[in-house]
Amino acid sequence: MSYKEKISKFIDEHIDEYKQIALKIHDKPEVSNYEFEACKLLSEKLGEEGFDVKVDVAGHRTGFTATYKSRKKGPVIAFLAEYDALVGIGHACGHNLFGANSSLAAAGLKSVIDEVGGEVRVYGTPGEEGGENGSAKGSFVREGFFKDVDVALCAHPADRNAVSSNLLAIIPLTVRFFGKPAHSAASPEQGINALDAVIQVFNGVNALRQHVTPDVRIHGIITSGGDAPNIVPEFAEAKFYLRANTKKQVEELRIKFDNIVKGAGLQTGARGELIQEENSVDDMVMTRTLDEIYAKNVEDLGYEIDHFGKKSIGSSDVGNVSYVVPTIQPSFRISLDKIVGHTEGFKQAACSEYGLESIRFCSKALAYTALELILDKNLLEEVKKDYQESLKKMI
Repeated sequence: MSYKEKISKFIDEHIDEYKQIALKIHDKPEVSNYEFEACKLLSEKLGEEGFDVKVDVAGHRTGFTATYKSRKKGPVIAFLAEYDALVGIGHACGHNLFGANSSLAAAGLKSVIDEVGGEVRVYGTPGEEGGENGSAKGSFVREGFFKDVDVALCAHPADRNAVSSNLLAIIPLTVRFFGKPAHSAASPEQGINALDAVIQVFNGVNALRQHVTPDVRIHGIITSGGDAPNIVPEFAEAKFYLRANTKKQVEELRIKFDNIVKGAGLQTGARGELIQEENSVDDMVMTRTLDEIYAKNVEDLGYEIDHFGKKSIGSSDVGNVSYVVPTIQPSFRISLDKIVGHTEGFKQAACSEYGLESIRFCSKALAYTALELILDKNLLEEVKKDYQESLKKMI
């Protein structure tokens, strides 16, 4: 029996267990920093598979690592797992499938790793959707979890099979203004309106929109704006996402945004604070050689795949990983119908039998891709060379 056949046999024998995990995560959606049950389900399952598991890592209480190292030397392959839900709607991005898929791919590869050599890891990375202590992959990068990793692999649920897509970079920011309360009718001249300052930030952003490139997105919400209409608001807060094509562009955009916040404070007399409470999210460094290895394995399994991908208007902290190691995040089809992320239709597809069954072929394709890199040193070097050439164009 070949190594691929052994991996395939393992996945076929264990697929139902991982489907059940995906369903349990779907049935109990947990947002960033609160994915306690999802973390427990995935990490304990990997522990049962023989991985050395650690929970509460990289400053994330619902993050985990699962590692298995062969006595035979070889590359280090990291599979990235996501399992957070969206606020309000639940698993309308399919991360319940994402985490199960990556974990099963890693377990499948582990079934042959003692024979072929190397090390298999699963990094459970919370809060991809942002939120409290969100975008954990940035923390994993910062804390050095990828310093000895050769390749990082994962795949995202979608309505089609496709290679990795470009992503937008994000800087998430919180704007706070502190004013002075007063009675809005009796003594308004004694107050300093913090809400007015926040509104001026929105006005400044709207004026900026006509002077930025088409890829730029700036969106915000007011999270606090006062307690009563007859009291001048002494505190107001808003949260913004700044997005652009590249890490460099979004950093330049932040400078302009900083000046808008300063100007709003000067106009109103309110004291402003600009805080970044979550990690920045980087754009994607593409490694097409690695994507094509994955695509070939998808086709060998009997599935069609788009080799070109598309320009995404979304973002993912997998981009942070792509700035330090060759990384792919292709998409895998979970519905026969056209579905859009972050909608009720996508949520239903993420718990459908078709969606659950998609884990089988995708986990095999990811595991096969890793296997080929372990068995063929020249192929791994080709991937690394391609990656370095792409990285040079980004920095």
